[in-house]
Amino acid sequence: MSQQQLDYIYDETQAVNPLGDAEQAQAKQAKRNRAKVGSGRPSSLLYTYGPGAIMDLPQFTIMPTGLDDWDQIWRRRDGDPPQIHAPRLREVVRRFLHSPRTQLRPHPWQPKRLSFSTEGNDLGVPARVFPQWLRCTGCDFLGLLSQFRYANTHPFRTDLAGFEHVKCYGRGGGGTRKATSRPAVPARYLLACVAGHLDEFPYDLWVHHGQRCANAEIPTLRMIDRTAGKGASAMIKCESCGQQRPMNEAQGEAGAAKLPKCRGRHPHLDAFEPNGCRQDTKLMLVGASNLWFPASFSIVVMPESAEEKASDLADQIRTEIPRERLLRYADDLETLRDVLDGKVNAALKLPDNELRALVAAALTPPPTKDEQAEWLKSWDPVDLLAPEWLYLQRDPHAEHEEDVASGLTLSKQERGQGLRPEITRVLAVERLRKVNALVGFTRIDALERVGDLPGRLAPLTRSKYPEWTVATEDRGEGIFLQLDETTVAAWEDRVLGTELWRALRAAHRRNFARRFSETAEDVDPDSRLKPPRYWLIHTLSHVLIRELAMSCGYSAASLSERLYAWPEADGRTPAAGLLIVTTASDSDGTLGGLVQMSTPHRLERTVASALTRATRCSSDPICAKRTPRDPEDFLHGAACHCCVMASETSCERANRFLDRRFLINLPGSDVGFFGTIS
Repeated sequence: MSQQQLDYIYDETQAVNPLGDAEQAQAKQAKRNRAKVGSGRPSSLLYTYGPGAIMDLPQFTIMPTGLDDWDQIWRRRDGDPPQIHAPRLREVVRRFLHSPRTQLRPHPWQPKRLSFSTEGNDLGVPARVFPQWLRCTGCDFLGLLSQFRYANTHPFRTDLAGFEHVKCYGRGGGGTRKATSRPAVPARYLLACVAGHLDEFPYDLWVHHGQRCANAEIPTLRMIDRTAGKGASAMIKCESCGQQRPMNEAQGEAGAAKLPKCRGRHPHLDAFEPNGCRQDTKLMLVGASNLWFPASFSIVVMPESAEEKASDLADQIRTEIPRERLLRYADDLETLRDVLDGKVNAALKLPDNELRALVAAALTPPPTKDEQAEWLKSWDPVDLLAPEWLYLQRDPHAEHEEDVASGLTLSKQERGQGLRPEITRVLAVERLRKVNALVGFTRIDALERVGDLPGRLAPLTRSKYPEWTVATEDRGEGIFLQLDETTVAAWEDRVLGTELWRALRAAHRRNFARRFSETAEDVDPDSRLKPPRYWLIHTLSHVLIRELAMSCGYSAASLSERLYAWPEADGRTPAAGLLIVTTASDSDGTLGGLVQMSTPHRLERTVASALTRATRCSSDPICAKRTPRDPEDFLHGAACHCCVMASETSCERANRFLDRRFLINLPGSDVGFFGTIS
């Protein structure tokens, strides 16, 4: 076991290597089960089925492993794995992972020329079967994975892969009935804790009230479930001794006291915390929506400044040249250039003074633990958005201004005479590159609901200092709209004193108190409440997405938002704007239908129509007058799926912080930013 892996109890001999196992079986000329069991888009493998999540397959469920096991896949190829270049995002990822050398890599995948081509068959995301308790659909037999037969032999039908109970006699028992093979499905109960651990439900101990079966070392268990889909309704029965116990005893506050303490298990790492966990566990279902929340960050890549380019070169030098060698050649620049040749070629032609500055930056020691903790405590996600906002403030020097390195192409659009005066600038973002990176995940509570974010993130690797994390790279197009800051600031001051804002603020406090994790007790709920301008811009973004989907050629679920909405604070300039984008993970990006909607006459019509539609909702007047009152704690006002809410792929805040009354005047309300729409 390496020094970097001493933080976990882990057996290296049990490493997950699906491709290697399949090759060994083929070498032994045994009947070969194939390694591939399914497929997924890069975005889904980052936001929905990342390491530690449970992915539903047609016959069973799997869990993508930690990134340590992905290294075995990368080593099947010569040369270094590919990297995604996004220095601004990479720096934030390194801070969260406490690793100064972390790089961003794509998923191990290669496109095929033809549907039956073999390119990329040696790449893929390793996964393990989880949970490993299965239930026979024919006789309700409940057993571990080893008690069932696995079959996955069809070369092109991964949907046929599954487990079977070979000797199933049906629910009537043995007798004269002939044994048949029946498919098995995952037993759906799990145990989770707020520290990010997940474990199998101990069915054998549960049915025997924490003891071992008196009649059998390996008892025969059955999960009898006649009311599927109604929570913990199953009955666990031991055929060996006759004891039985319903699963609904594990539900609620009374049931929580009967559950075992957390063992500190990370099934995606196949490892345990050395000192356990001892947190209270919660009963979870395999398909529960709060089983896995990704902790990810994303940026729209902007052209790099001279300082950012120098910082990136210094990082390349730090990564490629060991510190001892760099110290040895720091004053011998000619020799240093020879050492850098073929490794950091961009630094070879720099003047001596610039090269010395790069070497000095590369030799700067990483931040101490105290400095790291202070940075994480004060860091705001807005710090990732601020450079994008500042760059988008400048007007392009030419039509279709392109920056090849970043993949960004901008054009300024003229404001149509009929466009609302509150919208002061329009940019056509003809091409953009968006990079998304995963830094960990949480369970039970989402990332934004906890106070000690880095402390509660479940790890992606067993290594203490990860060398890389998984990222995706999307290309697409968009429309950028900027609102008049003076008008927004005056409107925001007016809203802060309204009864509506006080009601929304009180609802947010109740919501936070009821749903936050125990580890965030010292967090001020108001620090998580978005300012009024965010509610305004968020609602405007949603009504525009719904309107654009009718004419741009992309569905509403294909459009997403990036919101720049914060008041002036701590030296940060205020922002009031939005970027609506559509992206795709292939290299060609998208087709241009969205950016065409930024032309003056089309945008005028879109904005006017969106605001007019926002005045009416099929749920009015209930929707238009919806204001949370104690004990209600919902985080939206006059907004519902009939008028404003969007799909989860479009909204960056899960349809929270929305209210049509901040956008336009509705009956009984006069705080609309755009006033009364006739």
